[in-house]
Amino acid sequence: MKRVLLAFQERLLGTSKGALVCSQEELNHLDVELIFDLNDDSYQLAILSSNRLPDGMVENDLVGLRAMLATVSNERDYVLLSSAAQIATWHASFRYCPRCAAELTVHQHEFAKVCSGCGHHQYPRISPCIIVLVRKGEQCLLAHASKFQSGRYSTLAGFIEAGESAEHAVGREVMEEVGIRVKNIEYCFSQSWPFPHSLMLGYMADFESGEITPDGVEILDADWFSPNELPMLPPPFTIARRLIDKFLQSQGAEVDISSALFFPTE
Repeated sequence: MKRVLLAFQERLLGTSKGALVCSQEELNHLDVELIFDLNDDSYQLAILSSNRLPDGMVENDLVGLRAMLATVSNERDYVLLSSAAQIATWHASFRYCPRCAAELTVHQHEFAKVCSGCGHHQYPRISPCIIVLVRKGEQCLLAHASKFQSGRYSTLAGFIEAGESAEHAVGREVMEEVGIRVKNIEYCFSQSWPFPHSLMLGYMADFESGEITPDGVEILDADWFSPNELPMLPPPFTIARRLIDKFLQSQGAEVDISSALFFPTE
């Protein structure tokens, strides 16, 4: 019997203990609009048509997706929550055809929606992004973005634009955000990032030339940091943290394996 994750509108529902999961029997007491099968054979996603919650659960207990992801301890759980959150966002965002505005319905054989008017197929949206850690000898470049909490620094990131390669996007984003040039751009690993539907392609790159000059809009501050003088870093479930940990290990620093979660840094 499959377990069921719950979403209302575009929000995956969960508490500080993790995503809400109910049984098929419990689902019968909720207002369900639609059910999606997930890539995990043990779970489905139910889109609720009202904000009625399972018995014993109240609105004040609910938290955001980042807080739920902070509770995961393995790759399967991360992928499950990430997939469910992105599907909920896709379903809420694409109810009508972008070509003719007719209603979209769920395709019977593909993971897609199909237009009831013109037959256009709409697949879940995935937006490719780059994220890069820039190295300069024994230091790495970390930046404080305008959207970050006070004191937190991370790697640089941005969306890949139409027509450009991921490697070109790395060089462009670094130049736009902090005004330096990079070389030796090397792909490392990727991560699905459900805020709301990104695919993060992680890179390392070496400093080539220039002076750090934050753009003042997206990036408010940036600097070179040594392994023994690090600021507040991104949370463990992020690819940014994985890139940082990979660099720290290359410098001989000890890295708590739990900080990288299921992202091995060897």
